[in-house]
Amino acid sequence: MPSFDSSRGRFKLADRHLAVFSHLLDKETPPAELRHSLGELQQIGLVGPEGELSPLLREFLTTLASPLVMIQAEVTGQHGPLAHGLVVGQDAVFSHDAWPGEEESEYVPIEPQTLVWEMARKVKLRRGERDGSGIAGVSENAQVTDSAQVTENARVSEITTTMGALDAVFAALEGVSDETADLRAVGVAALSAASDLAEPELTALVDLTLSLDATWRMTTAWGAEGAQSVRSIAVWDCGDQGHWLRVQPEEPIEEGQVGPESTLRLVRSNAGEVWDKLVDLLPDKADLVAAGAAS
Repeated sequence: MPSFDSSRGRFKLADRHLAVFSHLLDKETPPAELRHSLGELQQIGLVGPEGELSPLLREFLTTLASPLVMIQAEVTGQHGPLAHGLVVGQDAVFSHDAWPGEEESEYVPIEPQTLVWEMARKVKLRRGERDGSGIAGVSENAQVTDSAQVTENARVSEITTTMGALDAVFAALEGVSDETADLRAVGVAALSAASDLAEPELTALVDLTLSLDATWRMTTAWGAEGAQSVRSIAVWDCGDQGHWLRVQPEEPIEEGQVGPESTLRLVRSNAGEVWDKLVDLLPDKADLVAAGAAS
């Protein structure tokens, strides 16, 4: 069910509600499959009985109708994939966040000066992270007891294998039903069979998968449809083992572009470097001017 908070100018809306707004802005009657969604919006007063839009929606819909920059954060964690984002308009910026198990996302206006902070919040980029020299977050699950191996992992700065090899590790770990099983040993065996990785990268990659909090990619796009400029980065957030940039497959990735033989390359990073890369995703004024001229 949609809802809104007039005191803060925020809305909880599903994609189907946005579709209703799109039809009404175009002076069209929403199709039959959106009648229920239209009724919900009328019930809470965002749409009038004749299809008129509430004045509360003016800034929000103006921003969505004519965005300068669209930003999407696709985050996959314990609850599966979630899509968050920001819409940057001429006069306002709206941030939206999804919630596991809920259809609606919350749309909130933010100050443009806080744009990068908001991008970082969506992917839980945090200050004061550990530098990855230890893997305490892995030891409980993966039964890491070899201090020499911990030291070896800390020296690994880059790992290159294939997407198929990574899939083999995840499949092996998902198939473990014994709670006392040595997950690290299971993962190492699967990766050894599926790749030609050697130590210390072999065990380091398994430890990364065991400590993985989330994987995410953030994409920015601007310009006219059909001539958009796109920038994107992909990151593994590995908890105590820090952040790793997934530089291959290279973003942005199109559907069907990646297969089991595709190269997977991970490079150790840190919160400061990831922050800088988030900043680099945003276009500057020259980029926007060029996009406007092209359209």
